[in-house]
Amino acid sequence: MKHRYDFVLLFDAKDANPNGDPDAGNLPRIDAETGQGLVTDVCLKRKVRNFIQDTQKDQRIYFTEGAVHNQQHEEAYKARDLGDPKKAKAAERDQARRWMCDNFYDVRTFGAVMSTEINCGQVRGPAQLSFARSIDPIVSSEHAITRTSVTNEKDMEKGRTMGRKFTVPYALYRAHGFVNPYLAEQTGFSEDDLELLFTALENAFTLDASAARPAGSMAMRGFIAFKHDNQLGKAPSHTLFDAVSVKRIDGVEVPRSFSDYEVTIDESAIPEGVTLIRRI
Repeated sequence: MKHRYDFVLLFDAKDANPNGDPDAGNLPRIDAETGQGLVTDVCLKRKVRNFIQDTQKDQRIYFTEGAVHNQQHEEAYKARDLGDPKKAKAAERDQARRWMCDNFYDVRTFGAVMSTEINCGQVRGPAQLSFARSIDPIVSSEHAITRTSVTNEKDMEKGRTMGRKFTVPYALYRAHGFVNPYLAEQTGFSEDDLELLFTALENAFTLDASAARPAGSMAMRGFIAFKHDNQLGKAPSHTLFDAVSVKRIDGVEVPRSFSDYEVTIDESAIPEGVTLIRRI
């Protein structure tokens, strides 16, 4: 890769739970001080992995449900004929790490810690995402739900059982991303991989529908990328991010749709050598 990239993601959630917190009864994640909603970087990366796994049969994903990582690491040693992995030295581990980068999209993209019993080293990924934070404070709605069936025969007399479901009435979230071309050279992350990453982010919610996120309840509303004309970059990331402003439209007290916000880009703040790419 010959270029550095910075990008801004805008997505919204309507009557959905964008990222439940298992430590808080699956309530939507929230900043306790500001009341703004949060979606973790891990959640966003999971959607990228799922999209690629579902749509790109020629791309393997390292972090999948039910994966046994030591077995994946052992595959690298066998493929490179590196001998007993438990006796591997630095040179063998380097070869195994390279094989993992070559064969697993998410390893060469996001990185991975693979220094387990079968050691394939560590990879620092060139592509990173921030937490997403809602533009305005959110309100978590709690809904009582019922179930007419039971789990065990002994519970038949109980009849219906009660449960809880949590949603966000509406929230517009903003996240930032960065691609480091120097790390891309180390992992083998290519321009084709970058295009696939951008495609996966744009379609992150297309195949992600569930009971917590019904079809259409979450959508990518904006993808604004900045392409630098060299590897080091022509401006700090925060300068470019500050050029993108997202504000609630005057007169809207309770936002309930993306049209209640205005997105502006101060192109005068973008220095020479940086190209603005509006993908959505």
